Amino acid sequence: MMNDIFHKRKKSLNHLLDLRKPSRVEAKITCPHCKEEVLVRQVKENHKICPKCGFYFPMTPEERILSLADTKSFREQDKKLRTGNPLDFPEYEEKLAANEERTGHMDAVMTGTMMLNGIETAIAVMDGRFLMGSMGTVVGEKIVRITEYAGKKKLPLIIFSASGGARMQEGLFSLMQMAKTSAAVEKFKKDGGLFISVLTNPTTGGVSASFANLGDIIIAEPKALICFAGPRVIEQTIGQKLPKGFQRAEFLLEHGMVDMVTERKDLKEVLYKILKMHR
Repeated sequence: MMNDIFHKRKKSLNHLLDLRKPSRVEAKITCPHCKEEVLVRQVKENHKICPKCGFYFPMTPEERILSLADTKSFREQDKKLRTGNPLDFPEYEEKLAANEERTGHMDAVMTGTMMLNGIETAIAVMDGRFLMGSMGTVVGEKIVRITEYAGKKKLPLIIFSASGGARMQEGLFSLMQMAKTSAAVEKFKKDGGLFISVLTNPTTGGVSASFANLGDIIIAEPKALICFAGPRVIEQTIGQKLPKGFQRAEFLLEHGMVDMVTERKDLKEVLYKILKMHR
């Protein structure tokens, strides 16, 4: 059953990747939410949001950074950091190779520095296409490195989370990244650093239970799924029926778990105002 779920998820994400392919014809894509056909060009021009129903298509790290950074200002760090197979998990190397070929990344996060309207900023953007954005040793290490770099250079830090949680193929090594990243973020904040956490759809599992929810300011995209475990697991554990949409960004905002829900088209300006205020 789980294999079928992951197969469907992978197929869906591969379909969404077609948004990046250039075409001379008016290519169309079917929105997975409203099931309507929309022009790829319109989706791109609308910040990768369905023009008919407002569904948020996932953004690649490159697209996210391009939407925020001043022209040619982004400088990537630790690009060639690659994980091993510490538990000799069957077929793990093959999965890593296939995901690297498909996404162009060696793991599920891109880190570096950029200028945002003239303000130098450290940034990390998770890639939900790479093994569902799961956090293994490399993701944890890159988050820690960019956090420590931001502290050393006195830069603000922005992290965009999009993750299915800890990476099961790395077992305890993956779970250790929760404590490792949390410690790095707390030291950064204690030393006076500004950490803005942006939660996108989905932010779940070990990522939501560690650095993603430790921001000085926590921003969520509309309707983003933000949770540790799924609603069915929680209901079976506590034996109670839970409110509809209780793990979505808007519900969390109402109950004080995030500071704001910001539309994608407004996000750059909101981030700039926060950075400028704390400069």
